[in-house]
Amino acid sequence: MEKWNEVKLVPEFSEQGVDCYRLAGGDYENEYYIVSEAETRKLLNTPEVVGYEVYHCLIPSTSQMLYYFKEQGKVTAANILSILRGALNYPLEESCYREHIRVHDISFLSSERVFKEEEIAGLEIKYSKLTMVPGSTLLIGDIIATGETLIHCLRYVTDFYREHGASLRNIIIFTIGGTTGIKILERLTKEIREFWPEFEGFITVYYEGIFSTYQDRGVSGINLPDVDFYWKDGIIAPEFRRETLSMRDPLFEKCIIYDGGARRYEIHEHVEEVLDFWNKMLEKADRIDFTRLLEEKLGCPLGASYEEWIHINHYEEIDERVAKWLYRQEKGYIASLGDATLKEIAAERIEEFTAALRQIHAVTKNHFLRFAEFRRTVITVFRRYYGKRKESKRC
Repeated sequence: MEKWNEVKLVPEFSEQGVDCYRLAGGDYENEYYIVSEAETRKLLNTPEVVGYEVYHCLIPSTSQMLYYFKEQGKVTAANILSILRGALNYPLEESCYREHIRVHDISFLSSERVFKEEEIAGLEIKYSKLTMVPGSTLLIGDIIATGETLIHCLRYVTDFYREHGASLRNIIIFTIGGTTGIKILERLTKEIREFWPEFEGFITVYYEGIFSTYQDRGVSGINLPDVDFYWKDGIIAPEFRRETLSMRDPLFEKCIIYDGGARRYEIHEHVEEVLDFWNKMLEKADRIDFTRLLEEKLGCPLGASYEEWIHINHYEEIDERVAKWLYRQEKGYIASLGDATLKEIAAERIEEFTAALRQIHAVTKNHFLRFAEFRRTVITVFRRYYGKRKESKRC
């Protein structure tokens, strides 16, 4: 990406357990932030987090960023665009409510791939319920990998506003996403300003890092191009790097987030994807170059000097004490792997994930049994009360 080597990660604020950074030095049209918080770190490091908890983990950091934007005067009247169904993972309305930001309306779009002769021929809007709030801030939550769906939906929305003689002030996006997002948003901003010269641009908040997507199947031969996120060629929040490398296994997961929709709604599909990946790793472990895999996952040569490491990770503006500690931690992490094998890591992850599933199943079953018991109690009480009323009426 053009001028990516000139970009530096700059601390913006640290409040309420939320650490925020902004990108500087890239000569961008828009504003780009990285936010880190304990719950989002847990979400991205722990594929066992599923269901409603996926949504819940994003609330603290999303709320704090919206509070910050409100204080900066960057959002007043808000309109939420929900791109189904990925947007349902992002707590935009709840966070606005918590930070006393009025949401005037919520719009809905559904975009699906169109196939021709078994190949993707383009995208088509399948469902649309748009409302217009002239001069407002449009809020969007979405995973940005290739960004094709986001581009398609944004053009659809801006065309809708233009047809009604209205415009948007700016657009704020919350995303678990990659570097491609910056490319497409820079291009879109120039397009939009051709018909809305006063458009303030995009403000994009990345949770825990600006990641990259694999462009091939990776060292393992298992990863999905333009789908799976990893660290290499991205910018990672220092807090996320510290927490990830404080444990052995999270770095080796197939993807930073996996399928966000499946993690919340089709949990069985998410389970299948995670276990399928680790079973393939177990099967291929002896044929995978562990050193090359580790360099791929860290996004940096194992023998990089401190100065090289700082530049690769865009940490020139990070406090030197913090940066040096992180560098030493990474060296310690590499050394701690010692005689560990990929086969051992894969086998342990399969066992851990399977055990976690049993626990999730037990909790779900327990909740169901409690609900069933509660339902029976309500019915019993209602019948007794209703029966007494009928008897009293007869008397």
